[in-house]
Amino acid sequence: MSDSSVIKVTSQTSPTGKMGQKYLASGVKVSMRLWENEQPGESKPPASRDYETVGYVIQGKAELHLEGQMVLLEPGSSWVVPKDASHTYKILEPFTAVEATSPPAEVYNRDEP
Repeated sequence: MSDSSVIKVTSQTSPTGKMGQKYLASGVKVSMRLWENEQPGESKPPASRDYETVGYVIQGKAELHLEGQMVLLEPGSSWVVPKDASHTYKILEPFTAVEATSPPAEVYNRDEP
């Protein structure tokens, strides 16, 4: 018998992390989060995380600096940050994106500064 549970999360009532991320639906092996209307500013110090991230840009522009490379992210772009890769983002225009993390970033506060 398969799991028939359904989880629905509305972003307007989602919990928010310390970095401004909104936690969306979460399963055992993957979760989603929303970065909404992030404003331009200086890059944060590079970080590496013990999870893999894939993302999709809804609006705005940002630079992803990843292991010595720079990737321009704009509406319609998707990206991958491998587990343990050193990276940072520089927001160039008000930026909204959805990311999925595996394993879930919010478990054990993996994505907090």
